[in-house]
Amino acid sequence: MTALLELRENLKKIYSRNEAFIAPVIKFLLSFIVLSIINGKMGYMTKLDNMAIVLIVSLLCSFLPTGFIVLFAMMFSLLHMYALSLETAAVGLVVFLLLYLLFLRFTAKEAMVVVLTPVLCMLKLPYVMPVAMGLIGTPASCVSVSCGVVVYYLLQTVITNAPTINSMGAEEATAKLRLLIDGILGSKAMLVTIVAFTITVVVVYLIRRMSVDHSWTIAMIAGVMIEVLILLVGDLMYDTNLSIFSALLGAVVTVLVCKAIEFFRFCLDYSRTEKVQFEDDEYYYYVKAVPKMTVAAPTNTVKKINTQRRPANQTAHPAGQGRPSGQSRSGGQNVRSAEGSARSVVTERTAPARSSAPYGQQNPYRGREMTGGRSVTISSDHMAQDDSDDYEELF
Repeated sequence: MTALLELRENLKKIYSRNEAFIAPVIKFLLSFIVLSIINGKMGYMTKLDNMAIVLIVSLLCSFLPTGFIVLFAMMFSLLHMYALSLETAAVGLVVFLLLYLLFLRFTAKEAMVVVLTPVLCMLKLPYVMPVAMGLIGTPASCVSVSCGVVVYYLLQTVITNAPTINSMGAEEATAKLRLLIDGILGSKAMLVTIVAFTITVVVVYLIRRMSVDHSWTIAMIAGVMIEVLILLVGDLMYDTNLSIFSALLGAVVTVLVCKAIEFFRFCLDYSRTEKVQFEDDEYYYYVKAVPKMTVAAPTNTVKKINTQRRPANQTAHPAGQGRPSGQSRSGGQNVRSAEGSARSVVTERTAPARSSAPYGQQNPYRGREMTGGRSVTISSDHMAQDDSDDYEELF
């Protein structure tokens, strides 16, 4: 667990230092994935279904606010609908305008949820978004999630009825409109999904706000179970063609994704929980304090290691501070090893203070210097007892 906490702290430091570069890359990848999925699922306008155009628009979205990803995704969808038929584009434009005027203008900060929800539904992972928004959002997040469900079933209706619309002539505009409107309003699967996602967001939010231990884990498991249960009941009542295997696989993936969100957003150490009670003139307070799991990332203080070797007869003192001529330490040997080689370690740490021990007493700093968790040992076979001043000058 310590290694994971250190990894989390390192990732946070990397993101905080390079946020100006990482955020545009994330927006570029997100917009590229969204536009590629729209082109892959629809693709009625061949000129728009071009990798160069997708790359250019994604690069443009990387430098613009996040809301432009929603705008370009809507424009791509409408252009593909227009290539299919004018009536299809008109229905899509009306649906998008109604969603914006009635709902999205009140939850503008969660506009990306409207894009991510249909994308996850197309990837067969529809359960992730409502549970995740219940953990990190508010009960109002059910509005943005429901709007995303409407967009998904709008696109699915267009894709399903595309062969029929292509076979109709221009004089059958009323039939095209009726086909699309009936397909959207008469979709029982869309109504069941909206109800399931709304209840899931509210239940997950209420449970994760409770003061019980491991509330987030309980909330995500309960949310997934409620979500799958409502969808299964809706399948039995309205025959929505829900696959049991895909539902179980989506539930497992949802729990894993939400555990990752919990690790980065809400990682607590319940073994050190404290309960505090105090009072003032008007109230009694009962406080439960749960500390977060944190660990300091290891740091090194060594900045440079100079491996240059000195001749055996060269003194180790800096220029201008050498030992007077004729004076040498025990037998004229160097501080270093008998071979005459030397290595100097340059660090940001200040050299140890001059020892105040009486003459002849062992120097506590003799022969070892700590450098960021590592020690550099100096040979002391030929070091005199009164050379603490020379050791300080060396470092």
